[in-house]
Amino acid sequence: MNDVQSRANPASAGKIKGQEHWTNKGEAKLFLWEKRAPQGPVNGTVLFVHGSSMASQPVFDLHVPGRPNSSAMEYFCERGFDTWCMDMEGYGRSTKDRGTEAFIWEGADDLDAGSEYIMKLRNSGPFLVYGISSGALRAAAFAQRRPERVKRLALDAHVWTGEGSPTLEQRRKKLPDYLKTKRRPIDKAFVRSIFERDHPGTADDNTINAFADYIIALDDSIPNGTYIDMCNNLPVVDPTKIKVPTIIMRGEYDGIAGFDDLVNFFKLLPNPDKQFAVMPGIAHASLQQKNYMIALHIMHAFFTQPEPIYSTYKA
Repeated sequence: MNDVQSRANPASAGKIKGQEHWTNKGEAKLFLWEKRAPQGPVNGTVLFVHGSSMASQPVFDLHVPGRPNSSAMEYFCERGFDTWCMDMEGYGRSTKDRGTEAFIWEGADDLDAGSEYIMKLRNSGPFLVYGISSGALRAAAFAQRRPERVKRLALDAHVWTGEGSPTLEQRRKKLPDYLKTKRRPIDKAFVRSIFERDHPGTADDNTINAFADYIIALDDSIPNGTYIDMCNNLPVVDPTKIKVPTIIMRGEYDGIAGFDDLVNFFKLLPNPDKQFAVMPGIAHASLQQKNYMIALHIMHAFFTQPEPIYSTYKA
């Protein structure tokens, strides 16, 4: 058993206490949520980035009875990481009254402010960053802008040009509606549709219900900006400018992350420390799927991978 594995202690799962934090982005207040390694961090700090249709805690700190490691934050805490997530402006407990549409670039601004707060408070960084769906776009934009703050980057359910995405093809039909208003309503039926559109049966009902209840407790509407970006403004990040070690994680059945689109993105990443992982049996919302442990394993392996050693050859 290696040092990383020996830190895991499933018996304490669910007992790790969270702590709320707040920082500012101009006049906006941003909510951050922290869970710390029980015996202190030895493997770094993970920053989780949420997607278009929900705030951060339902995605990364969910608890479902009978489903161990439902909280990705606690999974990583038990393995020697400090963990953070934050609500982008317009979501969850962060400021919602400034009329923001929460475009991808605005999410990068939020991560800029949030990461600065964490670095000053905990003297930590660079971060191990994981983003899912439009959160992957936010995370990629942040890494492109602030490479010195990102040690490793995991992009799950990512999209580059949108080519080969049946979900985005259907979503574009509603673009005129998204452009008319800055927010769209959500309810439990909408959350369930996330799990039914690509490959029904990849998530269990108990998890879907717990996920939906948590989402709706925090928001009854969410901003339209990421939907508009993904329907109308792609590409919004440039792979040639993402210089940090990167893994692309794609669910087998994901209707947003077109396979060839991601392969082309992957080819252009300049850092040779890069990986492409296909997750079998997974559709879009990786951490709420029946095979969520595959996503956690892949992420953990990438975040604990030894750094490469290069030797200088002299003829």
